[in-house]
Amino acid sequence: MITRRIGLLGGSFNPAHDGHRDISLMALEKLALDAVWWLVTPGNPLKEKSIYAPFSERMKQARAVADHADIVVSDFENRHGLQYTVDTLERLQTLNPDMRFVWLMGADSLENFHLWRDWRRITNAVPIAVFNRPGYEADALASTAGKTLAPLRLEDQDADRLADADPPVWIFFKDADNPASSTALRRRQADPK
Repeated sequence: MITRRIGLLGGSFNPAHDGHRDISLMALEKLALDAVWWLVTPGNPLKEKSIYAPFSERMKQARAVADHADIVVSDFENRHGLQYTVDTLERLQTLNPDMRFVWLMGADSLENFHLWRDWRRITNAVPIAVFNRPGYEADALASTAGKTLAPLRLEDQDADRLADADPPVWIFFKDADNPASSTALRRRQADPK
């Protein structure tokens, strides 16, 4: 049985932007992945529901931004009625025993990772790749999760081993530097001066 290595980038993609695409392309290359799946969530329990564009609009826009044969935009969570990453990972692993998954996230997510439901179970379920965002590195690495996971961190030169490593294990890519932000894009759209 051939094992495929899949990066999972979850989020609201509200809206999707080139930062999502950039870290996906970086993950494909540095982690030697076969594909990256964008898991467009129907809603993040840590965010206000009123900020969301309609789900179908976010899916359509994410597909336009992804624009790469190895980036798959998925409505998996919506189809399966899932809201929490820990449940999504469990379902994906059950349905795809022939795949090795790596969770992808930005440094801003690492900063708040300890607030996610069962975040320690997530770290024990899959390897994690964190991509720096300008202005977030110090706070992300000093966060509860950053400090807790520090002893489990791989060096950059071992990135191509991450997908095959047994969790808990993670890597932090300091050289990711795309400043794009969905929040900033929404603000610009609301006030286009």
